[in-house]
Amino acid sequence: MKVLQKVTLVIALITLFASCQTSTDIKQVLSKSDTRKEIMDTIANNSNMSKEVMRIMMNNKIGQMLILENEKIAKKMLENHITIIKIMKDNPGLTQCMLSDMMETCKSDSSMMASMCKTIIGNPQLMNMMQKMNEMDNMERMDHKTEKKADNKLHH
Repeated sequence: MKVLQKVTLVIALITLFASCQTSTDIKQVLSKSDTRKEIMDTIANNSNMSKEVMRIMMNNKIGQMLILENEKIAKKMLENHITIIKIMKDNPGLTQCMLSDMMETCKSDSSMMASMCKTIIGNPQLMNMMQKMNEMDNMERMDHKTEKKADNKLHH
């Protein structure tokens, strides 16, 4: 009887231990489009992970071909400035997204920030727009301070 109890206990422990071991099947995880998109978004929104993916892609023949193809497409787009302007005018959401991405990149890339500042300073129209935006921001802050003072006077 004791042997039977020991064997049962050993089988139960082995079963318990085996059930705790989870091995994630990568192919199964990546087969779900929602999970795959979430993984890619996480990587895309993390500069360290993005750099790691780029390094891996550069060491892979398919990755190199994709990067080279994207470079060719980007060069063609840059050569056709009018098309880019039209696309941006037709799609303000894309424009806003690109500008937001550029600003985020500038926060961590001082050379890009310097280049962007040089472009703005070198373009009187952009510089004027930036000054107007700054003035509007200052006016909003002044209005906000005036509202606070008025609120404080009412409470005293």
